Amino acid sequence: MTSGRRVTMADVARSAGVSPTTASFVLSGREGVRISEASRARVRAAAEALGYRPNATARSLRTKTTKTIGVVSDGITTTPFAGDVVRGALEAAAERDHLLIITETDGAGPAETAVVNALLDRQTDAVILATMYTRYVVPPKELHGRRVVLLNCLAPGFDAPSVVPDEIEAGRTAGRVLLAAGHRSGIWAIGGHQAVPATPEGIFAGNERMRGLQEALRAERAMLDGVVECEWNAEDGYREVRALLTAGVPLRALVCSTDRVSFGAYQALAEAGRSVPEDVSIVSFDDQDIASWLRPALTTLALPHHEMGRRAVELVFDAEAQVSAVHRVTMPLRERGSVAPPRP
Repeated sequence: MTSGRRVTMADVARSAGVSPTTASFVLSGREGVRISEASRARVRAAAEALGYRPNATARSLRTKTTKTIGVVSDGITTTPFAGDVVRGALEAAAERDHLLIITETDGAGPAETAVVNALLDRQTDAVILATMYTRYVVPPKELHGRRVVLLNCLAPGFDAPSVVPDEIEAGRTAGRVLLAAGHRSGIWAIGGHQAVPATPEGIFAGNERMRGLQEALRAERAMLDGVVECEWNAEDGYREVRALLTAGVPLRALVCSTDRVSFGAYQALAEAGRSVPEDVSIVSFDDQDIASWLRPALTTLALPHHEMGRRAVELVFDAEAQVSAVHRVTMPLRERGSVAPPRP
């Protein structure tokens, strides 16, 4: 066999001493055809010895499926958690003998349309439309009537299931963590309902986290002493917590919108001679790398990117999945060392 030339069905048939039709029936798993076991064994042995691989294009014409799923992202591969999303999706696709074609558009409308058309031209079996931060989107019109799953985004009125983190329940969990430790007063939210000025990261996540947090506190007849609306960076957490301390505000517990905000809060408290968690407890969201490196390590709710990637691919194959249903994936609690009962 000439090196570099693709092994064909005819090569397998010739090596096995059968007709190309017989070889095709055997390798495609065709049932109800009278072929002896000896012939079947020779065909399989020849295919393995020659390194035969089915022609995907020919197979797709026959089966009407390409065993490919397109992923159209506005920039998800540039986020810190992108590897987990992609890894989860790749695992679920491989388990079903499918390949992912991952593309990125930087959020530009014309680029998104061009990418979608390119995937449809290649007859991908489905398209997963993914976003960097949870937000509302308007899918390209080319996707109407296609098999689509929305990953980390929502499109009201568009017929496709969505997969998003359960931010509301995460907010409830954050509140319950503090309540279980005995906190009823002196609780402040740093970061608030949405980053100020509003950013794609904060509009959806912030509102839902705050909703869940306040629900959990109200259920136990507790409430926030205050909410500081600010951007969600370390310097913002430092500045706002330092301002509260300077003003003499009695702080017992902080719910920070992100681990970055928590990092800044740690610095402000340390400068003021206040310790975590003995003086002030802190609970946060995201579970970025910094959360486990802070001392004490930060209790936080993790964004479930790996599970979200898996779930999006699973929904592609779920014939019973309700159109337009929103699938909320639990944000697991990472309990570490930043929460303790309040001082008497």
